[in-house]
Amino acid sequence: MSYAAAVDNLYALGHELAPPAPGAPRRKFELAHMRVLAEALGSPQNAFPPVLIAGTNGKGSTAATLASILTAAGYRTGLYTSPHLIRVNERMQIDGVQIPDEDFARLYFQVDETARRLVESGNLPHPPSFFEVLTAVAFLHFAGKTALEASAGGANDRPVDIAVLEVGLGGRLDATNIVEPLLSILTDIALDHQDYLGNTITEITREKAGILRPNGTLITLPQHPEANQAIGEAAATLNLRAINAANYIPHTPVRSAQGEYEGEPARSEPLPSNHYIVTVGDQALEVDSPLPGQHQRRNIALAIAAAVELRNGSSYKLLQTAPIGNRDGYNIPNTAIEKGIRNTCWPGRLELVKFSDGPKLLLDVAHNPAGAWTLRAAIAQLPESQPRTLLFSCLRDKDLREMAQILLPLFDSSSGDVERRNDHILFAPIDNPRAASIEDLLAAARELEIPALAADDLRTALSHARDITPPNGLVIATGSVYLVGEIRRLAEESGSTLS
Repeated sequence: MSYAAAVDNLYALGHELAPPAPGAPRRKFELAHMRVLAEALGSPQNAFPPVLIAGTNGKGSTAATLASILTAAGYRTGLYTSPHLIRVNERMQIDGVQIPDEDFARLYFQVDETARRLVESGNLPHPPSFFEVLTAVAFLHFAGKTALEASAGGANDRPVDIAVLEVGLGGRLDATNIVEPLLSILTDIALDHQDYLGNTITEITREKAGILRPNGTLITLPQHPEANQAIGEAAATLNLRAINAANYIPHTPVRSAQGEYEGEPARSEPLPSNHYIVTVGDQALEVDSPLPGQHQRRNIALAIAAAVELRNGSSYKLLQTAPIGNRDGYNIPNTAIEKGIRNTCWPGRLELVKFSDGPKLLLDVAHNPAGAWTLRAAIAQLPESQPRTLLFSCLRDKDLREMAQILLPLFDSSSGDVERRNDHILFAPIDNPRAASIEDLLAAARELEIPALAADDLRTALSHARDITPPNGLVIATGSVYLVGEIRRLAEESGSTLS
């Protein structure tokens, strides 16, 4: 069967987070179902040692940075993330290379046929969800081909040395949580997906703490007091070894790649880069990340702490699950940490797009209020005199009202601020069953008494945004991963330069 057929069949499953039909119950997730599917596939999740990462924001950046470090250290490294920006293959990579189309198709239909048999035999009550299927495909990809398949040729004939897995939703009931992690990492936690995870940070943290294991190792950072307390309670109950990554966050003036300190007026780029020195193992380590934004320092710190813990080998002694033979730890020198951070690729996160003419474009997947606050902090670093256009859309199960309150006033051309008189807000629909309607987006702007326009589609929206933004201005596209992915694809089609 073809790759196109595999993708069509996958999307026909529908999105498990889409609002159910009137009167229909929301889908309930059961790890037991994922375990049944995995066992029928030969338990591929047991073929490689994993690191599991949960959190509200930053888990993808942390995962991408850690995976890049491990690859730089010479290890065959799997990376599983979600959602994707443009192609579903982005979600599963080995050493930075996306799964080939033919491998994706082969593994997808293997999972699909196995699931069909399990449903027919009564071992599964219903077909697996979109995310469960993709997780099973990723596990098979990272486990390598069977001896029969390997004899037919192909590079993926052995398991990865280690896999970095980003949790999709929550943690406790997430499909990735059937693995036994060497390390569990918790990134920053905030309110999101309340319909599934709970209405308070405490409840949400308890769900995300479901990735922790008895006598295991946790890496995290101090954050919201409610989250700190819930994490502390879980750690005490499980007899965890908890590692604070705060030592790897810089506490001195941070020098940008352009040789300037934060706060200096002259900059050649919209945002300063993360270029600074931290101490690792009594040695100076140079952090030079392509991911801008002050918030990324926390994610980088978590990745560094995880790399240090993996090379120390403490987790192996606790879990005794490493199948690679060397339980003294991974060989990850500081030079590999530096190289991995420098080579990290994680698009759509304060990513600058340069067109041959006209304004520049800044892409950022600020898809919830916490992400919107992070983007707002980044916007505060832009020159006040630079004209800006906000290109925005979001999903209707996000807090549109709060996100509007955070972002829209920064682009209010009616505020009387002379610096903002050339700013614009432009809404556009996204192709997703969970998308907020244009009417809802415009209503959010009206409630704040801030002028806004709407476009019929994203292609028209991007073209119009470029037309109404002065050449020295900046278009900022945000609010949804789906919007950023499509705008990024359109920008690539136009021959723009991604940096």
